[in-house]
Amino acid sequence: MTFAARSAVPLAVALATFAAPPARAQQITGVPGSPSATTTIQGDQLPHPPLQFGGVIKDTAPQSKPYWPPRVAPRKGAPNVLLIMTDDAGYGVPSTFGGVIPTPALDRVAAHGLRYTNFHSTALCSPTRAAIITGRNHHSVGFGVIAEQATGFPGYDSFITRDKATIGRILKDNGYRTSWFGKNHNTPAFQASQDGPFDQWPIGMGFEYFYGFIGGDANQWEPNLFRNTTQIYPFQGKPGWNLITGMADDAIAYMNRINALDPEQPFFVYYVPGGTHAPHHPTPEWVKKVSDMHLFDQGWNKLREQIFANQKKLGVIPPDAKLTPWPKGLLKEWDELSADEKKMFIRQADVFAAYVAYTDQEIGRVIQAVEDMGKLDNTLIIYIEGDNGTSSEGTLVGTPNEVAMFNGVIVPVEDQLKYFYDAWGTDKTYPHMAVPWAWAFDTPFSWTKQISSHFGGIKQGMAVSWPQVIKDQGGIRNQFHHVIDIVPTILEATGVKQPTVVDGIKQSPIEGVSMVYTFDKKNANAPSTHRTQYFEMMGDRALYHDGWIASTKVVRPPWNVTAPAHDPMTVPWELYDLSKDWTQCDDLAAKNPAKLKELQALFMKEAKKYQVLPLDTTVVTRLLTPRPSLTAGRTSFAWTQPMTGVPYGDAPSILNASYTFKADVEIPQGGAEGMLITTGGRFGGYGFYVWKNKPVFLWNLVDLKRVRWEGPNLTPGRHVIEFDFKYDGLGMGTLMFNNFSGIARGGTGVLKLDGQEVARQTMERTIPFILQWDESMDIGSDTLTGVNDADYAPPFTFTGKINKITLAIDRPQLTPEEIKKLQEAQRNNRVSE
Repeated sequence: MTFAARSAVPLAVALATFAAPPARAQQITGVPGSPSATTTIQGDQLPHPPLQFGGVIKDTAPQSKPYWPPRVAPRKGAPNVLLIMTDDAGYGVPSTFGGVIPTPALDRVAAHGLRYTNFHSTALCSPTRAAIITGRNHHSVGFGVIAEQATGFPGYDSFITRDKATIGRILKDNGYRTSWFGKNHNTPAFQASQDGPFDQWPIGMGFEYFYGFIGGDANQWEPNLFRNTTQIYPFQGKPGWNLITGMADDAIAYMNRINALDPEQPFFVYYVPGGTHAPHHPTPEWVKKVSDMHLFDQGWNKLREQIFANQKKLGVIPPDAKLTPWPKGLLKEWDELSADEKKMFIRQADVFAAYVAYTDQEIGRVIQAVEDMGKLDNTLIIYIEGDNGTSSEGTLVGTPNEVAMFNGVIVPVEDQLKYFYDAWGTDKTYPHMAVPWAWAFDTPFSWTKQISSHFGGIKQGMAVSWPQVIKDQGGIRNQFHHVIDIVPTILEATGVKQPTVVDGIKQSPIEGVSMVYTFDKKNANAPSTHRTQYFEMMGDRALYHDGWIASTKVVRPPWNVTAPAHDPMTVPWELYDLSKDWTQCDDLAAKNPAKLKELQALFMKEAKKYQVLPLDTTVVTRLLTPRPSLTAGRTSFAWTQPMTGVPYGDAPSILNASYTFKADVEIPQGGAEGMLITTGGRFGGYGFYVWKNKPVFLWNLVDLKRVRWEGPNLTPGRHVIEFDFKYDGLGMGTLMFNNFSGIARGGTGVLKLDGQEVARQTMERTIPFILQWDESMDIGSDTLTGVNDADYAPPFTFTGKINKITLAIDRPQLTPEEIKKLQEAQRNNRVSE
């Protein structure tokens, strides 16, 4: 076994694949024209053109001969495919790759197949997921960043265009049953409503069945869950229900249903749980089990050393690999911490580890179900631990609420211990762990999720099994590969070709290469067929080519999501020879400037080819970018009927603006209560409601403070309840000048009843960037979690009558003088830099 990078694979080796028969000839089973006949298709054009009628048609039926068109089916012996990918887990997380957290399901796949030590993601959720289902680079399919950060450029607009059919569509039209379970982060955030369109939902992208949530993450206890395009609430009335188990149950039922109806029917299951993205929501049983193991009592520095030693023993890093140094200037060492800090941070790591182990256990149940059906031998299982490196988005001290972090709010350790320690991981928290744990879980590399220039953000442990084909059980493969290689691997394994035309649209070439050649033991040390790969994420970038990688220096720590933008063209570069330096320890940029210049030029060539330009270093401010949603360009809204489930991306935003809500309602004899209109939930949002027959407007400031306006008892009859807020700031326009001064400012809110003021209060600060994104806008009731548990529990249906609710938004507009001052300040900042 060798880890050295190699040049292009010889043609003879490249052709030495054996798993899938090369024949594309049509295969017909059964008697042609009979109801049981099936056929394979050439697959160049999808859907396949109508097959010629082979019967006889005369004037009457007795004179004629019927002929059923054969049902399209995969080739005889085609494998099932189970494609698994977890979330936000780096190379050093699972036991399979040296981690201390038990992952027996991943261990099982590796023991019965192969471990891949040199497999790469894009460094972020949506981009990796777009690449894995299309076989193209993430910018090529519009996902240069996550869906919620989409901007109006082809590489960043969050649209997978119709010239890039997904693996679901290709396999479906070739006779497979296709499904998607878990996280869907590839529907544009502004097309996620049940109003459609649905062409960018899983069922519109070739996946016949979808059971999961839309967006970057979800509350696993009460998720925004869909079956196909219908929102469902299986957790209602079921305390302790958790989506990690719920989706495993549904996937197992789905596979058994297919097998019961047609045991010969191959299936493709894309299984992508929310674990282990924040919020970290394992079951209490798993938290206790992991806590009792005391895996993290020695702290993050000792953890790195332990993982590194394990990796050497397992052979998943080279014998001469170096452990990258601890970033002392950025992160504290464990021995520098107080006793309280250590206690809180151990709790954070225990809950994260419990989430990892719990997620892997449920994946194991899905794999076991395949075996119980007798189908494991001919099932290709690809199990990727993480869609990027471990997330450092939990702040330097961790957070009980990820929504707070994305709004720039830090919760001190003292408060975490006092208010959240025992509740950490339950439905009362939306938690994430401290950055140093993320760094340790990416051992032996440096950096974390979001960083595409260094392997801590992009190196993923992967195991592949296919017992009928892969005989080198327990083998290790070190060839360089990338997430775009998954689709061509599946196509070769199933004997399905990439179509040239889908729905009349010419298809762009798949950009990855197949890894099937690595399945054969004789190719264990064959050169990689993936020679060149660019990486780019929010301006941070790298170029890999034939064993070398040129990487930009990290200038924005990924936990600093509110950092001002910088000029990406001025960032210095580093250079690494991976054949001698597998972990990017020894920067050769100064010693080999010619090689660096060659790779920099190659990066720009690839960037132009794959829609990477323009480079953009903004992060959280992109969340405020105007997009073509249902509310785009509108400032006034009216609703006359109850409505629930409007996703955050399609709801009117009232952040950094003045606004007025008016509710024309009728109160019955005996009084009323219930929600009028709300957006968000327990971890951040607002609610306008009637509580104990009194009108209330409430702001939930990321579950750390609630600001409340309350009026008097309502008399029976018709009333107009109004909430008017005057924002005291310049608004989002300042962001155009790399200036945050216009956002998160305060304002004064006035609650009125029938035109008379009944409550007035000033807010010192407001939420700047985002409300709880996995909740929706609801009218007439409140789904999922409520904005104030002390007042009500969902659904909190309004018991009066809503005649009309209106919203008018007045967004600040910069004056010429204000623009001039902002431009001057921007110039001064550039000079000082």
